Amino acid sequence: MTDNKQMKTALISVFHKDGLEELLAKLNAEGVEFLSTGGTQKFIEQLGYECKTVESITTYPSILGGRVKTLHPKVFGGILGRRDNEGDQQQMAEYEIPAIDLVIVDLYPFEQTVASGASEADIIEKIDIGGISLIRAGAKNFNDVVIVPSKAEYSVLLDILNKQGACTTLAQRKMFAERAFGVSSHYDTAIHEWFSK
Repeated sequence: MTDNKQMKTALISVFHKDGLEELLAKLNAEGVEFLSTGGTQKFIEQLGYECKTVESITTYPSILGGRVKTLHPKVFGGILGRRDNEGDQQQMAEYEIPAIDLVIVDLYPFEQTVASGASEADIIEKIDIGGISLIRAGAKNFNDVVIVPSKAEYSVLLDILNKQGACTTLAQRKMFAERAFGVSSHYDTAIHEWFSK
């Protein structure tokens, strides 16, 4: 079994859109399909690329004022499903769960919101739930999935795409996973510190 994996479907859910254009252009050129929600989906379509909505897969709209968009078994099953596990593959087929090979996330700006002197209610709304869950799921299944956990990593993926197309090595996916857990750890620490004050 080769440890090189092809990226065919990307789930993109980002707060900051800057720096994403070049990455989307290269992914599109490599034939990677896009899947997204809300503002990110509109951004991708405005650039002229086709983009499936997460809702078209989950059959649920974004609910609770946007608090619940991606939190669904068809999304997380697509990320966490092990490609070399027969049972996982059977269940993915049975429940029509599409495989997601690349997850690009940029979390809500919690620390910047705190620093701006925002109200407690505004700060609480900037605690990312879906995004952090996507990061953890993608990182856990690094064997099959590439996780890009912040805009700081866009250029890293772009460099890989330019050198070897929409294909990554196990070592590269593990490197992204390590950085992803660094992002989630830092984020949760910032939230914990705010609550502890």
